[in-house]
Amino acid sequence: MMKRQLVAILGFYISLHFAASQPFLGVNYGQVADNLPLPSATSRLLASTTFQKLRLYDTNQDIISAVETNPSISLLVGVANGDIPLLASSPSSAASWLSSHLPSLKSIYSISVGNEVLSFAGASISSQLVPAMENLLSALPPSSNIKISTVHAMDILSQSDPPSAGAFHTEYSTYLDPLLAFLNRTGSPLMINPYPYFAYTSDTRPETLAFCLFQPNPGRVDGNSGLTYMNMFDAQVDAVRAALDAKGFTNVDILVAETGWPHSGDANDPAATPENAREYNGNLVAHLRSLAGTPRVPGKSVETYLFALYDEDLKPGAASERSFGLFSLNLTENYDAGLLKNGSSSTNFAPAPAPSPSISIPETSASAPAPVQTQTPSSQVAPTQSTTISNPSISPSSGCSVSVRGIEANGTIQPATGTDCQLPTGTASNLSVKRFSIFIFICHYVLSLYL
Repeated sequence: MMKRQLVAILGFYISLHFAASQPFLGVNYGQVADNLPLPSATSRLLASTTFQKLRLYDTNQDIISAVETNPSISLLVGVANGDIPLLASSPSSAASWLSSHLPSLKSIYSISVGNEVLSFAGASISSQLVPAMENLLSALPPSSNIKISTVHAMDILSQSDPPSAGAFHTEYSTYLDPLLAFLNRTGSPLMINPYPYFAYTSDTRPETLAFCLFQPNPGRVDGNSGLTYMNMFDAQVDAVRAALDAKGFTNVDILVAETGWPHSGDANDPAATPENAREYNGNLVAHLRSLAGTPRVPGKSVETYLFALYDEDLKPGAASERSFGLFSLNLTENYDAGLLKNGSSSTNFAPAPAPSPSISIPETSASAPAPVQTQTPSSQVAPTQSTTISNPSISPSSGCSVSVRGIEANGTIQPATGTDCQLPTGTASNLSVKRFSIFIFICHYVLSLYL
């Protein structure tokens, strides 16, 4: 009995120790703002969190240099959509771009060539996407493990309800099929931007809100697979997984490049509140930490980047588009989502309990896509898309998230330098050392009982 108790305690401290090491958890650093903290302050902020990865929409050298001082952070950086023709033109052009934009590859672990290209960049640039990726890959050092991919809006799916019927739009096949073959050959992930928040804005029933926020709910059964879904995030990810599997790309992993929930919005957007943002992000982080995976792929957390590190005051559109920040400009949390290492934030976010009576998701053939109505982009600076999806309780919504993110990829707004804010004093380092010391002590003690 004593040995079993000690083994249980050992397991607890192992999980506690590895809670500070979460390679599946990252954050987006949007820069469509004129009041952001200096990169050095942001680097110190990241060191106080459990994030191990940071996504940039460009190759901002000030930020990259600052992050390189933090060995625990790896970078996913972006190539602007407008640079894709240059990279596609020749291997030497791609090599020149790489040497000028990324003189140091020290902290780079992945490069996204463009952002939501298939949805918004047009046929000309879309046709050059894979050649650009091929040339950039060939420009990397032979020993490099850097992955080359590109980020997609969720509207690359024509079908997502139920998740098992997930299918890609056939109109994208000319560009998407060779792209998926590239990802499969190089071991790179398919990067997507699922936003349960936008799905909820199309279906504002209380049960849908609970489903989107990982709160207790009866669950929703996929009529084709029989799998029960307890949250929208898993349903959206599994719809993409089903689409990949249907194409035969079962070995291509999924990476969630963006997901989040705004903490404030306009008067007609009651869902954008600090409480809902806290619930979504906190419960999502707890879900990822549980390693539960999704119903279709259990036991494995999908690599996920929360959107976003800070609010971005120069974004056009609804007020919610400027209010996705996890942290304020003085480097304190906008709300407690359990992201700090020092334990000052509550981490009592738990996945929803096991389902009670379930709501059945009707069987839907992948050949009969749910109707999607799309509004043509109306602005050259910030193209927008409004999407209405049949049965939005499961179907992903591209919504405003698709368009406004594109500003960063196109580089039309440059951030101004901010002030070098100081981090609040804390005990992150001391606490980590104490936890590790306890961990080592218990390991030694338990092992001594068996030797």
